[in-house]
Amino acid sequence: MSLRRALHFDPRWEHLRATAVTMATVLGTYGWALLVEHTAGLHVDSVVQAVVIASALGRVQRVFDPTDRLLACAVLPCAAFGGTELSTLIQRHPDVGDAVFVLGVTGAIWVRRFGPRATRAGTLVVLPLVAVLVVPGGVAPVGGGYERAWWAAATALVAVAWGTLLTWAAQRVGLVRRPPTAGVVGATARTRSGVPASTRMALQMAVALAAAFVVGRNLWPDHWSWVVLTAFLVCSGARSRGDVLVKGAWRTVGASAGTVAAGAVAGSFGPRSDAVVVLIFAVLAVATWLRELSYAYWAGCVTAVLSLLYDWFGQSPGGLLHTRLAGIAVGAVLGVAASWLVLPIRTSLAVRARTAAALANLGELLEADWRDDRAVRTAGARFAHGVEQLGVATAPLRLLAALPLPRALSTRLRRSLGALRAVAALRHCAGSVGDLAAAVASAPDALADDPAVGRRRTEVAAHSLAVRRIIGRRPAPPGIPEPTPPPPVRPTAPAAQNALATLAGIDTQLDVLTGLFGPPPAKSEPTPPPRAHPARPRHAEHRPPPAEPAPPHERTAVPPIQK
Repeated sequence: MSLRRALHFDPRWEHLRATAVTMATVLGTYGWALLVEHTAGLHVDSVVQAVVIASALGRVQRVFDPTDRLLACAVLPCAAFGGTELSTLIQRHPDVGDAVFVLGVTGAIWVRRFGPRATRAGTLVVLPLVAVLVVPGGVAPVGGGYERAWWAAATALVAVAWGTLLTWAAQRVGLVRRPPTAGVVGATARTRSGVPASTRMALQMAVALAAAFVVGRNLWPDHWSWVVLTAFLVCSGARSRGDVLVKGAWRTVGASAGTVAAGAVAGSFGPRSDAVVVLIFAVLAVATWLRELSYAYWAGCVTAVLSLLYDWFGQSPGGLLHTRLAGIAVGAVLGVAASWLVLPIRTSLAVRARTAAALANLGELLEADWRDDRAVRTAGARFAHGVEQLGVATAPLRLLAALPLPRALSTRLRRSLGALRAVAALRHCAGSVGDLAAAVASAPDALADDPAVGRRRTEVAAHSLAVRRIIGRRPAPPGIPEPTPPPPVRPTAPAAQNALATLAGIDTQLDVLTGLFGPPPAKSEPTPPPRAHPARPRHAEHRPPPAEPAPPHERTAVPPIQK
């Protein structure tokens, strides 16, 4: 990763402004948790749980719409209640608690198959479960009835309300962008084997967590959570084999650096020091900001936060350095192994699926009613989101392309570099789509009624559909005539000329994608119906077929029959 990219990854400070809103949510929730701790006589673990939930909520709520926020008000308090009870169950009955934890996380991933709402609900359910792994062992009290759980649910509700208020105010004044329209993220895709990707990810997570619990409990009984947390983070959101491999490597490298850095300052502050609390929030803010740059920064900063938290509780991270590093490495290996061995998702298939999804959104934009400004903006936002998701799916390929690999691996990698060129082509399309959306917004009626623009965008929409068929290796259905070039119509308005130039640029990038993913598949021919044979009488069933007449040069005269 170049220094130039590190310095210019956030040129408009969008990520930094979003980080400020997230940290304001965290600090407000932290203040409420401190008030509840002193008023209700709770333990400090409730404060740690509140900070973990608020920090994750502040990041995921950036794409929430009003319906999602109402969903969060119902789901997150219930999940916080269950997470608190699960923490008690794990301490009293470890085996049962571990099994419930695995089932809860796996179920939250499996429900993604039901669409974006279910995906966000599953994400909210996981947040309190992660907090169970963050609290140091032996810190959370055992028992206490349901009072702790009810206060945890109330704190989660306050976090949602406070975060909603801050996000609404930030969007109102233009500090952060408004989220895309609901439905931008479609339902989970199915692979060629017919198994939804969410089901594959759920099974991979179940295997990784089960193995992490077994290994962690046996090797490090007092610090098993480090293995489980690492396995969860590596498998969480793994889009393909390449993605989980890169994430596992970044997790190990970043966490090791964070552990060493936190161990260097261990002992500089006493237990329960306010300076450690300030430092924890500062490092957490840096982690939230740099997460968009690289997962390694996020892993390193979060690991440093956990080490500082142990220092605040009086457990020196320096004395646990080797144990923590070993636990992180083992958890990463378990996560990578589960993603590679249990119904793995190939990176090439993920790239094809993301590319086809982005082109579907492009076709939606071209076929929309350009007089409807909302429909145009929605389709443009969906296409931009699709291109962004494709860039995320190809991130492992970009990293591997920059590494010095053996010749055999580099040769195999070159065959996959077409995916990077596909991302470049779609990003060029994204710029053209932005220009086209701006042109449509400035003159919707003129462009919608212009015959030349109408013919051209119909051609580009058909071209986009053809590229999708190439990606899916599906031939065009029979009976569709070959398109004939329409007679040229010269536009008169400048807006129409600009729109035609933009459509031509999109069409050029579609040609690039056609060359990358292969020639168009042959059109499938309709299967002729079986010929109906007339019924023959039984006495004719064994009659030999009539002989074919001989050629004229082989015919001989046949004498007439003598009477």
